[in-house]
Amino acid sequence: MAACLGIAACAWVSLHLHADAALHSAALFLHLAALVLGFGAVLVADYYALLFLTGRCTLRDALTTTGRLHAPIWAGLVGLVASGALLHPDLGSVLTRVKLGLVLALTLNGLQAGVLNRRMRDETGTPLTGRLLAWGAGTALVSQVCWWGAVLIGFRNSQR
Repeated sequence: MAACLGIAACAWVSLHLHADAALHSAALFLHLAALVLGFGAVLVADYYALLFLTGRCTLRDALTTTGRLHAPIWAGLVGLVASGALLHPDLGSVLTRVKLGLVLALTLNGLQAGVLNRRMRDETGTPLTGRLLAWGAGTALVSQVCWWGAVLIGFRNSQR
């Protein structure tokens, strides 16, 4: 609920706060830096999942690394949402609303990913069930679709 309210608050701020050119430039820099931090950490986490699936690292190593990456992923996502509020998003645009929907889905997916990580850590002594593997694959798929979708829409919107 707090995540939904936070995103809604940033959308409200974007409608009522108009950044001057200097603040807009600073927000754009922060937006790009947060993208590098958050999405970069997501890509590393997914890389470790692939290493585990191909037998190149243990489940414990993959989960430990992924667990450590939650902080930069969340910092990046929070930075993107907060700085995005200062970039004059056109909330009347269908693409922008789709992007906000992707960000909300990404946020909710991230919350349940923490639960998944803990559940998998509890199972490290035994082989993972098909259900947990499917849950992990679904989580990664939703994450990638949301991140790439938001990036592509952000790029498209920046061209206008």
